[in-house]
Amino acid sequence: MTESSQDDNIEVLTYSEIESVEGFVGNFDVTIRKKARSVDMSRCTGCGECVQKCPTKVPSEFDMELGKRKAIYTPFAQAVPNVPVIDRDHCLKFIKDKCGICQKVCPAEAIDYEQKDELITRKFGAIVVATGFSLFDWTVYEEYGGGRYKDVVTGLHFERMLDTSGPTEGKVIRPSDGKEVKQIVFVQCVGSRDEAKGVPYCSRVCCMYTAKQTILMKDHFPDSQSYVFYIDIRAAGKNYEEFVKRAQRESGTTYIRGRVSKIYDKGDKLVVQGADTLAGERVEIEADLVVLATAVVPNPDAVELAKMLNIPYDQYGFYTEAHPKLQPVESVTQGIFLTGSCQFPKDIPDSVATTGAAAVRACGIFSNDELTIEPKIAWVDAEKCSGCFNCMEACPFDAIIGEEFNGRTVARVQESICHGCGNCAATCRTKAVNVRGFSDEQIYAQIEAPFMETGEKEAEVA
Repeated sequence: MTESSQDDNIEVLTYSEIESVEGFVGNFDVTIRKKARSVDMSRCTGCGECVQKCPTKVPSEFDMELGKRKAIYTPFAQAVPNVPVIDRDHCLKFIKDKCGICQKVCPAEAIDYEQKDELITRKFGAIVVATGFSLFDWTVYEEYGGGRYKDVVTGLHFERMLDTSGPTEGKVIRPSDGKEVKQIVFVQCVGSRDEAKGVPYCSRVCCMYTAKQTILMKDHFPDSQSYVFYIDIRAAGKNYEEFVKRAQRESGTTYIRGRVSKIYDKGDKLVVQGADTLAGERVEIEADLVVLATAVVPNPDAVELAKMLNIPYDQYGFYTEAHPKLQPVESVTQGIFLTGSCQFPKDIPDSVATTGAAAVRACGIFSNDELTIEPKIAWVDAEKCSGCFNCMEACPFDAIIGEEFNGRTVARVQESICHGCGNCAATCRTKAVNVRGFSDEQIYAQIEAPFMETGEKEAEVA
């Protein structure tokens, strides 16, 4: 990211949101809201003096609320650009009009409490969508505590614990009392492959990151013991199966095939109650910490963004590619490409591969002087068009606009946006709209052709 931010041809816009997207391939007009960070980026030197002096502390989102951050902060140590932002919901200056210490101590005079949101517009030839994913809200599982037990955490919480620069400085401790963890239970498929409470699909990454975490746990704390409850292991990548075997054989991780039915507290311990379906017996394990491998789900605003970009999505909110095999990174809207877990749950190798593919496809647009479009697109006979614009309402791609023709307003198809779906032709009452190659006359001719050939052959035989 540091290298990208210093490239003259790359503009990095952080703390920003997409407001609207208009236009078509090669000519997208994107309106971006640059949210007010209350810090002048042109003046800030990233010294961190304001962050150190700020008296307000709130739970850190990056550390999964295991640690604290200041009301003026950078999300993490290597953030690009190294410019803090003021959290106006917690800053005393914005809440009570008090404090103002950050402005007083800033040597560059970069703090600007009057800063407002800014709307900017940029033109782009192509768009690559890489919005990532969110985690399933596991608190719907009352049998796992429903969020009541502090020592029942998710894999992302545990990941922050293992990080030496994280909130616990690499120490795996119980959030409830700060004691060191000796015995830990991992529960797989929490929300995944569960049509009753979660989602029916497999999240793909859970088996592997759980195996990694058990190995790291053993490396950090040799006297610890890890248990993994699983439905089945899905390790389909290169050397993935060997990695899981390493967790079992070298790190001593005990894998138990079965679902967990209940988690409850017993003194200062958590009791994990489940079944070992291979041994055919009930299992109870006392644990210091329970780690849940929660399902991967789309971001909450994924559907809203899809509507803005005019790209389809499935019943879960993941974006749908044009073709799963032949066009795996292209959306049906030409010039918009998909990568990463906005399509479906992906691990790092798959995300890197699709990102490279999307970048190459986008560069392919810019390498040509002219764009080639599909011939199967709609067109309007302006003489027949009544100007009712039913076609405009029916078009899912906003490809139809109005134009003046002989003193009246008629419909016109923007060929670079049209996908030839035929919705407009089906709704046109005057039959002024047709898809090239699929007019009524052409379709009737295709139907009649084989019968005419049969009749000619019979005549020749006679």
